[in-house]
Amino acid sequence: MMKNFKNANAITNSIFLLLLVLTLPVLSQNEKDNVKPIPKPMSFITKHQGNFGGKTIAYKASAQETYLKDKDGEPVASIWSVAYTQEGLSDSTIRPVTFVFNGGPGSASIYLQMGFLGPKTIVVDSDAKKDDGAAPYNLNPNKYGLLDLTDLVFIDPVGTGYSRVVGKGKVEDYWGLNEDASSIAKFMRQWITENKRWFSPKYIAGESFGTTRAVAVANTLEGDGQEMALNGLILISQALDYEGSTSVNDNITSYLTYLPSMAANAWYFKKAGLGKELKPFLDECMAFTYDTYAPALYRGNLLSQAEKNAIAQKLSYFIGLDKDYILKSNLMVLVGRFQKQLLADKNLAIGRLDGRYTGDESDDISDFPHLGDPADYRIGAAFTAALNVYYATDLKVEMDRPYLTSNNDGLDGKWRWKTVPDGSYWEPSYVNVARQLGETMRRNTDMKVFVVAGYFDLICPFFDTEYTFSRNGIVGERVTKKYYESGHMIYLHEPDMLKLSNDIRAFLTK
Repeated sequence: MMKNFKNANAITNSIFLLLLVLTLPVLSQNEKDNVKPIPKPMSFITKHQGNFGGKTIAYKASAQETYLKDKDGEPVASIWSVAYTQEGLSDSTIRPVTFVFNGGPGSASIYLQMGFLGPKTIVVDSDAKKDDGAAPYNLNPNKYGLLDLTDLVFIDPVGTGYSRVVGKGKVEDYWGLNEDASSIAKFMRQWITENKRWFSPKYIAGESFGTTRAVAVANTLEGDGQEMALNGLILISQALDYEGSTSVNDNITSYLTYLPSMAANAWYFKKAGLGKELKPFLDECMAFTYDTYAPALYRGNLLSQAEKNAIAQKLSYFIGLDKDYILKSNLMVLVGRFQKQLLADKNLAIGRLDGRYTGDESDDISDFPHLGDPADYRIGAAFTAALNVYYATDLKVEMDRPYLTSNNDGLDGKWRWKTVPDGSYWEPSYVNVARQLGETMRRNTDMKVFVVAGYFDLICPFFDTEYTFSRNGIVGERVTKKYYESGHMIYLHEPDMLKLSNDIRAFLTK
């Protein structure tokens, strides 16, 4: 008995060793690829009704994951989107669809969805005087919504919201200017195909870096063997040429493009332009920028002391800072310093995204607001709470991971701005997709552009729109420009939210 048992045990051990040997390569490969099982994409479909543009609209909300696949047909990325589509249409070819995303890069579509275009929006102080505080917050039906005119698809790029890489996917395949545009274009084609909307008018609405993305996507959609022509772009707080929105030493263009926005903020806080309406005051500042300030900056130290004094005096008149401070700045005031200096007498720093916001900082002599941007931290908690409540209660979303409203920490240092393949010659330069817009408009002669900006935006200055859209081959007669007495997120100021909504309606219907 003992001998038979030993033989049986030896046979068992041999079989186990054989199975182990056969399994090891598989385990090693899985460990090497670090591939996790790919779950079924999540989808939450709900039916709703709301009043938009004075009309009662029945619509379906589709909150779901869409898998992007590689050349072998394997899922490599999950794109989270929320689509609002009108119910009961007999002919979808007359119903536009607008794809919407925010910027960053690294921001989810939370701000345009919960602040402006979604069926419900969060309420924050329209006059930018109060902090959002702590919960509870007010989430109300969106009386300015556009669902009477267009279906809306809110997109979260990979690494934001619930979107992520899956399977063998790698973030570096999505975190880059070209890579990002390629993935969003792929998603849009897939959505249009699955929803049978190839004949529908198609628009993109993007904000901030989302405008950079919008232009890059429009350009990408012209290729890949699946050409898709867009009817229009809605560019909110445009950032097409970063030279005009990068306030750093020696970037002469930025001193020109930011000056009128500094003047607007000085006017808002009654540090300049007293007794004048905003628009005439800014027209005066822009004329000075074109005719006097630009030539002076290009002459630099060739200016005489008398000329420098005259320029400094005029700059003080426009931006409300002391003439001596401007002279010490060599006639060039960086935006971060302006944020700290404008209300230095009150020990307050003004916002970057929206100068109307202020923050009380402990270090009153730092070069820039060290607490961060008050226009960000004074609204962020309300937006995050609103989205989580709305997803859970209205859209019935139940996911196994948190919704990332932003992922700047994850993207920092990893985002690829390089626009050519590795091995090709390339020198670092300011990001600029404006030329792509001009070329796309000339190939697609039906595509029109609506570009808007806030006067108090110190991230993407409104005058940079004038600078960018007066060159780069852009077809001016198909561009509509509008400016508002608000900041980067124009819709946070309720009077301008109404104006912006009406202006977009005119753009979509004219």
